[in-house]
Amino acid sequence: MQYRPHMSQPARPQSSDAPGTSTPGARRAAAQRLKMRRELSAAAMELFATKGYEATTVDEIAAAAGVARRTFFRHFRSKEEAIFPDHDDTLVRAEAVLDAAPPHENPLDTVCRGIKEVMRMYAASPAVSVARYRLTREVPTLREAEIASVARYERLFTRYLLGHFDEGAHHEGDDDPLLAEVAASAVVTAHNHVLRRWLRAGAEGDVESQLDHAFGIVRDTFGAGIGVGRATTGEEPPAAVSREGQVLVAVARTDAPLDDIMRTIRKAIKERN
Repeated sequence: MQYRPHMSQPARPQSSDAPGTSTPGARRAAAQRLKMRRELSAAAMELFATKGYEATTVDEIAAAAGVARRTFFRHFRSKEEAIFPDHDDTLVRAEAVLDAAPPHENPLDTVCRGIKEVMRMYAASPAVSVARYRLTREVPTLREAEIASVARYERLFTRYLLGHFDEGAHHEGDDDPLLAEVAASAVVTAHNHVLRRWLRAGAEGDVESQLDHAFGIVRDTFGAGIGVGRATTGEEPPAAVSREGQVLVAVARTDAPLDDIMRTIRKAIKERN
């Protein structure tokens, strides 16, 4: 199965208030929508902390936010959803990263960049994120809602990785579809591991560098397989390595991603040893 270079996805029709719409009116509507979702979430979090999750009603959350019950249900389907106000918008941003990926970027690197939007969402409000984490640990229903949110990202990244291979070339013994799904799951798992560790530490420390380290492990494990067929599509490989005695000589395209170059060099060194 051959790797297919990134191609922009077909434009999806958007309603006037869709998060990705670029008109000033649509941007204002999206900002107002997110503001209201966050206000409802803040009211819910405060009530959950003071009254307890089970004892808090939707009517009380709406009243605390100064809106009607029907307004609450325009933004959330249930009180469980109310503590995750940013996931819908973050999913849109993550998808935008995938759609705008450079043509020669390894798709696994693109996915790693995409999920960083999730980490930035949590890092934007550390105190709220820590309180939310503690609450989800105490309330199984909220934990299940969080797991459902995470699954949406995993599905997005799996579709993206699978989309970089020729579906018509599937044959028995071809492991690329399996590799794409496992790699997408690994990226999400690495992200969640680092996120949980950071939240348990009270949101202290350089979470982005911790995330980059975790992604490096994922790339070393799966990166050589994802996109392995790119050199057979008529494009030049990102880098080539030749041996001259005990010396390795690497030649790379000027537009080649550094991660791809380093992977090629590391692979050559391992084969040499």
